[in-house]
Parts: sequence; structure tokens; C-alpha cells
Amino acid sequence: MTAPVPHVDEALIARLRADLAAADFTVIGTSEVLGPLAAAALGREQPLPARRVAGASDAPAATLIRLFTLGDPVDVAEVERALPTLRLHGAIELGLVSEEGDGVVARCDVRPYASDDRHWWVASDLAEVATGTPVREDHVLGIGGASTTLAQWTIRRPVRTALDLGTGCGVQALHLGHHADEIVVTDLSERALAYARFNAALNECAWDVRSGSMLEPVAGQRFDLIVSNPPFVITPRSGDVPLFEYRDGGAAGDAVVAGLVRTVGEHLVPGGVAQFLGNWEVPSGSTWTERVGAWLEGTGLDAWVVQREVQDPAEYAETWSRDGGHHAGTADFDAMYAAWLDDFASRDVESIGFGVITLHRPETDRTPFVDLMDERGPVPPAMGDVAQVGLEARVWLAEHSDDEVLDIAWHATPDVTEERHTLPGSSDPSVIVARQGGGLGRVIRLTTVTAAYLSVADGGLTPRQAVGAIAGILDLDTAETEREVVAFVRDAAKDGLLVARTD
Repeated sequence: MTAPVPHVDEALIARLRADLAAADFTVIGTSEVLGPLAAAALGREQPLPARRVAGASDAPAATLIRLFTLGDPVDVAEVERALPTLRLHGAIELGLVSEEGDGVVARCDVRPYASDDRHWWVASDLAEVATGTPVREDHVLGIGGASTTLAQWTIRRPVRTALDLGTGCGVQALHLGHHADEIVVTDLSERALAYARFNAALNECAWDVRSGSMLEPVAGQRFDLIVSNPPFVITPRSGDVPLFEYRDGGAAGDAVVAGLVRTVGEHLVPGGVAQFLGNWEVPSGSTWTERVGAWLEGTGLDAWVVQREVQDPAEYAETWSRDGGHHAGTADFDAMYAAWLDDFASRDVESIGFGVITLHRPETDRTPFVDLMDERGPVPPAMGDVAQVGLEARVWLAEHSDDEVLDIAWHATPDVTEERHTLPGSSDPSVIVARQGGGLGRVIRLTTVTAAYLSVADGGLTPRQAVGAIAGILDLDTAETEREVVAFVRDAAKDGLLVARTD
């Protein structure tokens, strides 16, 4: 039987909002209550330290942590003190809690969430850490690693219209509210949409909430920005594996993500951007760039895909067999593990990639660019700014000729350093690289020619001017030197190692 979900009552939700704020039930406030050790343990889904700390505190935030995060029974009097405006009867009426014996238990998870200087509250189904049992197939996730990854990578330029495709409980839509005038959210799960409506009301947001599969609810519509944390997990079509709605799109292999790549362009205005997460299979004898590149053929979209992680079939099976509260060594876990291995073997899958896909509809009639990068190193939390700069640079480079690139005065950004590696006893370096300190942390191997150009890339000379001097000093063909330098400038400029002089 489907578990109940909270319902929207504007008056009661206003009281709940006031009580949560008064209790300092915020990311900072709960961190201060728990302390670094318990907070870190809870982040690893180890509740015992948090339970010990919160149980010893009479702070309202501690009571709310015990109730809504840890799933512990709480005395009626403590709930009344923590929610003095809503009171227990109001929390029951909203569907947040119920009385069991002498105590009160939560029927859903409610927790604070923050990004930069913005903070919200997010309701979702109780996690396994609170229930102690595997989650149900219609489970609605709260704030997870995938949702925060997408939020960090999303370009935050102001837009008129935005779509959160597969919204779940509405995490991406909360972020969109600060730079989009109109927000549409969709999901196939009616349970997820109920939580999305509740979270919109709790955080005083106005969303157009629509039910349906993938892009069906927005047929005929176009948007400035589309974001999606889709059900991208590659799931065996087997009775041994739970078909969790939050991760399974109902298709074999990576077809859900492939289909989204091929169709999302129909819903972008010229200049519009789509960003989403995805998994892709790499069959034996192939590469991930061939796999994803084939999806992009004929879409007419610019594409920038950054592969962030690669797993072999066993690693992937272990990751997702544990998901939802299952544990290694149990019969259920082993059956799921085997089902994943059999599924991948049936398609001769050698590895599975994970990454961030950014698509852009060109505003001019030109050949779209395709940039497929493997960058697995650490990146700054606020990748949205980096993504915006990178996308704008790639669009500019696609719209300008090599001659135009050669006639711009470029300069290296302050975070770019040069490293030279020399073998013992040698007077000349065997390896020269340019290393980016921020952004994607790009490392570009330099030749004698490109190292010479980078050394004078201070905004004073154009590449064309520098090439003449470099070719003369090194006694090289000018045309060939020019081709080498312009290729380097394009590669470095797309990720911000080189920027155009603005004066």
C-alpha cells in the first residue's frame, strides 16, 4: 500500500515555516546542535553520534532532528515545544507526523537545505537511516549526491522560462527560483509531485507542476533552460532488482539518457541550454566518446559533456545493489549483483561512465560543436560559473574563424602556471605543461612553440603577431606555426586558461 504524503494547507504550512525558522532549523543551526563529529557521521548515514547528541539536548532544533531526520519517537510535549505555532494537531493534519502510543513519529523527512546565501526546507520520504529498512519502490528521494552535483553545475544566468524535468521533491526547482521567472516541473511519479507541491508551498515558490513521462507534459513548449536529474541508473529488467522510481526510467541500458539527448533540443529556444546528469555504457572495443557522440548526431545542438567517473560492471553493480538500504552478504544483495552482471554481459559492456551533459541550441546557422572531455579531478563547488564561462567561450569559438582568433589579444589567467620537467643530466625539459588552478583544473601539454606563445600571452600581442617572432627565432615555417598556435589558443580559451583582452 502506498504510504501517505503531506498535503498542502497554506495556513498550516505558514505556521510550520514560522516554527522551523524560530527553531533555527537551518543547515548552520543543525550543524551547531550536532557538532562536527555527529554531523559528519550523519552525512555518512551513521546516525548513532547524532542520536546521542540530539537526545541530550532540549533545543527545538535537536527535537526536530530526532523527529524528522533520525525517525525517532518523540514525546508529545517536546513536539509541542518545537512546533509552538503549528502544534501537534497541525503537524498531524498536514500529514507530517502521527501519534504512536505515548510518542510522536514522523511520516516524512523534513530537513534544511542551503546554497550560498539561500536556504530552504525540503520534505521527502524518510530515508533508510531513519526507518532501518530498505526503501519502497515509490520512494521519493530528498537531497542526495546527484541532485547537489547537478545544482552545482547548473548555469545560473537569469532566464525567463525554465523546466525541471523529473523534479522529484523539487530540489532543482528551488535553485531555479532565484534566476528564472517561470518554472515548470514535471515527474511521472504522482508521489514525487505531491512532495514537490508541498515544498513549493513551504518555501513560498510558484511552480507549474505537471504530471507525465519525460518531455510529454511540455509538448510544443520551448524553454531558456532545462535541467534534469533523470532516472539515469542502468537497471536490469529483472525481477531480482527493485524498480525504484527515482532511479529507473523503465528502459534497458542507457536508453533513457540517450533518448533525452536526442529529443531535448526540440524544447529549447535558440540560445537555450539543457543540463543533466547521465550514465552511458561502453561496450567492449568501443569508447565513451563514440557512444555519446552517436547520440548527438543529427540533433543540431552544441554539446559539452564532461565524464566525471568510470566504473566497471562489478563496481556499478555494487554501488546500486547497496542503494535503497540493501547490504552486502544478504541474499537480496547477491541476487541484484548477479542480475546487473548478467545484464551488462548480455550487451558486452566493459565500463560505465557518469558525467554532466550540457547542450545548447545555436542562435546562428553554423556547424554545432561537440566537446567530450574526461575530467575526473576535483572541481570547485560552484561549477555553474565555470560552466557558463566555458559554454560562452565554446560558442564564441564556434562562431569565429581561425583568422579572428589569431587577431584577438589573449592573456593567460592568473591561475595558470607552467611546469617544466627535466630528466637528470639534461639541459632541456622533456615535458612542459600548463596547469589551471581553478575551473576544471585542465592540464595541457605544451610544445616548444605553444610554450613560447604562452610566455608572451599577456594581452599585449595577438597570436598572429607572436607567431612571426616565434617562427623566426625557432626557424620554423610560419604557416605551420600559426596552425599550431591557433589550435592551442582554441583549446586553452574554451576552459578559461586564456581570455581575450577586454580594453
